Amino acid sequence: MTAIHTIGIDIGSGVVKTTLFANDGDHHSWLARRSERIRRRDPMELAQQGYDEVLAEARLASNDIAYVATTGEGENVKFATGHFYSMTTHARGGVFLNPEARAVVDIGALNGRAIYIDERGKVLSYKMTSQCASGSGQFLENISRYLGVAVEEIGSLSKTSQNPEKVSSICAVLAETDVINMVSRGIATADILKGIHLSMASRLAKLLKVTGITKGTVLLTGGLALDAGLLAALQEELVNEKITGLTAVNHPDSIFAGAIGAALWGAFRHGKLRQLESRAAA
Repeated sequence: MTAIHTIGIDIGSGVVKTTLFANDGDHHSWLARRSERIRRRDPMELAQQGYDEVLAEARLASNDIAYVATTGEGENVKFATGHFYSMTTHARGGVFLNPEARAVVDIGALNGRAIYIDERGKVLSYKMTSQCASGSGQFLENISRYLGVAVEEIGSLSKTSQNPEKVSSICAVLAETDVINMVSRGIATADILKGIHLSMASRLAKLLKVTGITKGTVLLTGGLALDAGLLAALQEELVNEKITGLTAVNHPDSIFAGAIGAALWGAFRHGKLRQLESRAAA
């Protein structure tokens, strides 16, 4: 059987991610990837750019691609073959990155969600935060800007905290007011950041609890997946919520989970379509 090539494009609120795979049955080889922060640029143009760049890296042409799958906010990508719901793509991408994962916690720019999955990446149940929540990437980015801390430094600084001050408000606007009050009271930046991480992690742990999962590996995906402070806080909060059978981890390529899942689901759908065509021709 000849390998088929598929591309997955995940358009999030803050970043466009693109992956290119060679698929031969159940064997999937990752050939190229791109991620580009949107920063007020047109996501559709960035999707085209990512598509062109992964093709160039793999030395392939458009007609070498069997399926272009989008996810996230990518419904309107004109050159796409099909679109997949982001929950299913993060689930499938999560299992690809970590075959032991039995839950995925996707923490994006606008919200967070917990997805309980089986060993194949099938979604068993899920729960998500509201879009105005303070447990999101955009909220943390806004706070870091106010505190004068680079986004890349948030995690390591948070882990130095000795006396974290939790943010009580669920609404992002009110939570930002809480942070301003903390600064005026002289609370250390590290303690503010750790407090925010604990507040976010507490909500994520509760989401996981509601899905029904009690044991196994939880993989963080999305834009905040590599925030070491948030990962450490989630590990603490899982203990506090008495769901100690869960182990929270991340992966260096966690941000690509949605794009990976889209490419793999694209390969699956392409195979099914070919089967239907063969039966119809028989």
